[in-house]
This record gives sequence, structure tokens and C-alpha cells, in this order.
Amino acid sequence: MTALYILRRVAIFLLVVWAAATLNFFLPRLARGRDPVREKLGQLAATGGLEQSGIEEMVRAYQARFGLDRPLFLQYLSYLADMARFDLGVSLSSYPARVSELILAALPWTLSLLVVSTLLAFAAGTLLGAASGWPRSPRALAWLMAPSVALSAVPYYLLGLVLAYVFGLALGVLPVSGGHSAGAAVGFSLEFALDAARHAALPALSVVLSATGFWAVTMRGCVVMVSGEPHVEYAEALGLPPRTIFFRHVLRNALLPQTTSLALSLGQVVSGSMVVEAVFAYPGMGSLLFRAIAVSDYPLIHGIVFLVIVAVAGATLVLDLVYPLLDPRVARERGV
Repeated sequence: MTALYILRRVAIFLLVVWAAATLNFFLPRLARGRDPVREKLGQLAATGGLEQSGIEEMVRAYQARFGLDRPLFLQYLSYLADMARFDLGVSLSSYPARVSELILAALPWTLSLLVVSTLLAFAAGTLLGAASGWPRSPRALAWLMAPSVALSAVPYYLLGLVLAYVFGLALGVLPVSGGHSAGAAVGFSLEFALDAARHAALPALSVVLSATGFWAVTMRGCVVMVSGEPHVEYAEALGLPPRTIFFRHVLRNALLPQTTSLALSLGQVVSGSMVVEAVFAYPGMGSLLFRAIAVSDYPLIHGIVFLVIVAVAGATLVLDLVYPLLDPRVARERGV
């Protein structure tokens, strides 16, 4: 892999992050008349949490505090400088808490839930799809594909509601809300880890059951496609054992598209959990984004969206650098 190829991919990564961050800045401001500070103070006044008198003075003070009284171009330059330092600003709804503090508090919950559940679903779905797509596999495996496809068509949150009713309300064996028991001491202890695992079981199970079908269907299609390629037919003509043909010539090539999808899925785990976490009141990034949208906390929304942008672009960058190592054909085509 040449240095020029790496520099080109890094430049593309930076360009994508800049373009997405620019859209993240300008799109909310296209709605004319939307003032996040005025909206928040108006909501407080409407609910009796703030006196009507003096709102305009408070609006001007907060606009100066958040830099909203400056020209748009200067706001944009300041925004880019802050994003380059990962200074995401101050939350409007949780002032004076900083956006980075709120994200860092919620991010471990989402990563522990979705990274683990995504990897479990990927492993289970890939094995099921590969086995069912290989002609010499037992026919009984084909019967597992129908329920897998059916589950993959069910959204996470609907499956989560069913699981919450069955295991939480009807059977009462698992909690249906929260990330841990009330009053539990948060820390690195076995007791807390087991308690957090019980609370994460239902949202994780809803993701695993739904995503396993997706991975199984895509892997089965890859195996069927690769099984008909000339190099597999040549290996069969040579009389190689079926196990060798499957693992060395079929599975190895069929895993490449799956690896691409997995990298992109891991980059999107930050945003893909919003509804699931809202259903189970799980204290992760999804719930944080849901609350930020509900109260029009634009700095917090910008911070979460920017984190998703960096995560997806970073996953794509890593994939571009690793893929030529996994598949020599890609290296030859790109001149790496």
C-alpha cells in the first residue's frame, strides 16, 4: 500500500467530514424565523417556569453567550474551528453542561449495547447464511431462513415492544426500562455489570433477532453467487474436499461484502439506536438525541450528528485501507 494511496484516502475522509459538517451547520438555519434560544425561553415561559417580562433581554444575553448575534459567516468559521477541536459547545436544554460531557456520559451505554449486539447478529447471521447457501449443507438449515427473513422485516422497536410485553410484563423475568436498577452504584464491579446486562438484554435481543435475518440473507446470496464462479468450479474439478472448497474458496470470498456492510454498520451504531433506546428508556445516544430533538437543543443535535458523521467516515476510511489487504484483486485495480 503506497503512501500516495493513504494520503488520498485521508484527504477524501477530511473532505467528507467537512462537507457533512457544513450541511450540519447550514441546514437547520434554512428555516427562517427559528431561534433556538427564543424557542427555549418561550417554552419555559409557557409552562410557568419563567416570567414573561425580561425575555428579550435574556434572549440577547444568551445569543451573545452562544455567538448567535454575530454574522452567519463568522459563526460558520467559529463552528469549523470548534469542530476541528471537537469542542461541541454548550447544551441549551442542560445549560451549563457541555455537549461533549453529555455525549461522553451516554456513549458507553450505546457502544456496550449496540456493538455487542451487532457483532452477535453478524456472527449468527453470517454462519446461518453461509451454511444455508452451500449446496452440500443439511436441508434442515433451509427451514431456518424463513423465520430469519420474517424477523428481519420487523423494525427493532416493534420487536422490542413484543419482547418487553412477553419477558417484562407477562413473565416478569427481565426489566423493561433503564440502564440499571434504581439506586445501583455505577462503577466497574461484577454486581453492576450483571445488573446492567439484565437491563440491556431486551433491547439487545430485539436488535440481534432483527439483524440476524438481514446478515443471513445477504450472506446466503454472497455464497450462492461465489459458488458459481469459475475458480470454485475449477477447485471442484480438481477433486478438492468439499470442506476445503467451502472454507478456502467460497467463504473467504463471500465474507468480503459482509465485511463492508459490517464496517458501515459499526459506524452507524451511534444513530441506529434512537427508537430502541427510547422504547426501553435506555440511557444511550439514541435517548439523548431523542430528547434533544424534542426540546430543540440544536447544539446537542449538531454534536451528535457530527459524531455520527465522523464515525461513518472513519469506518469507511478504515475499510478503504484494510480492503486491499483482504482482497488482492482490489489492490491491483486501485494500483495500491
